[in-house]
Amino acid sequence: MKTNLLTLATSEKISLISNLATMLSAGIPILEVVDSLIADAKGNQRKVLEVLRADLIGGNRIYTTLAKFPLVFDAVTVNVVRAAEEAGTLDVTLKDLKATILKEVEFSDKVKSALIYPSFIVVVFFAVFFLILLVVIPKIAEVFGRLRMELPLPTRILIFLSSIIIDHSVWVITGLLVTLVGSFLLYRQKRAFFLRILFSLPFIRTLVKEIDLTRFARSMSLLLNAGIPITTALELSRNVVIRHDTTHVITVSREMVLAGKPLSQGLRTETGFIPAIMMKLIEAGEKTGSLDRAMQDISEYYDYQVGTTLKAITALIEPTMLVVIGIVVGGMMLSIVTPIYGLIGQVGAR
Repeated sequence: MKTNLLTLATSEKISLISNLATMLSAGIPILEVVDSLIADAKGNQRKVLEVLRADLIGGNRIYTTLAKFPLVFDAVTVNVVRAAEEAGTLDVTLKDLKATILKEVEFSDKVKSALIYPSFIVVVFFAVFFLILLVVIPKIAEVFGRLRMELPLPTRILIFLSSIIIDHSVWVITGLLVTLVGSFLLYRQKRAFFLRILFSLPFIRTLVKEIDLTRFARSMSLLLNAGIPITTALELSRNVVIRHDTTHVITVSREMVLAGKPLSQGLRTETGFIPAIMMKLIEAGEKTGSLDRAMQDISEYYDYQVGTTLKAITALIEPTMLVVIGIVVGGMMLSIVTPIYGLIGQVGAR
């Protein structure tokens, strides 16, 4: 079985972790827990449990099984479970892990839902655009062709595009497919370059930075609460952020912590990158020995900030898109109507 390629739906992953936490909290031995879950499990979840059962019988720990499924359990999850098993707090840690995954899912859904309406508008626009080119323009072009009248440039352009799509549909579809595949391959090879351009846009830059800070703080809170050393927690947290400069700040901070400096001092190396409120909470957490709690407070604060930023961006994008689409569709309609009015004017003059 190629366990490294197996995946689970998020709901299945949450259900698995939740059931393990609940039954372990009740004092049920781990093998009995797994046997009980296998009886009701289906599909890939059953495969994961069967591998877990075989590993437990072979004397391995739970984290070794989770590490075999990298598409399901990331490095943060594996290390948290490993630390919990060594500390004997697996049931409590699994509950914390479940709560963290639920927060991350809610966080991701919040970002995705903000993109639904703009995406819908774009799809509708292209549908209307191609409908006009494939249905309306050919009929108008036929009428104008019979009358042999002089057409304005925008109308001629629309007729030209329509004729290309209709007369050479195979080549047009092939060209679109080649363009899409080529763009995808180029993106995969130059992903960092394209993301750097995207993340440099004014509003996107702010949003992605807040997303990075939220994920970094949430990951650090979970790892530190599980008893993982701060240097290891910083190393693992580098994998959950998006921007390269965020990764750089975390890397520099880890090096300074290894040198005996506090985390807050490491985060200050990039002047102005880490917001003041985040620095204050981290410094307070370091002084009181509750850095994990401070990171949790930071993640909750920036979770709210991301929601606020998304609302602001959506409120700006939606009317802008409607205006642009209205201008384009209106221009197309005007290109069709103008020659008709010119024709009516010629008939009236006669």
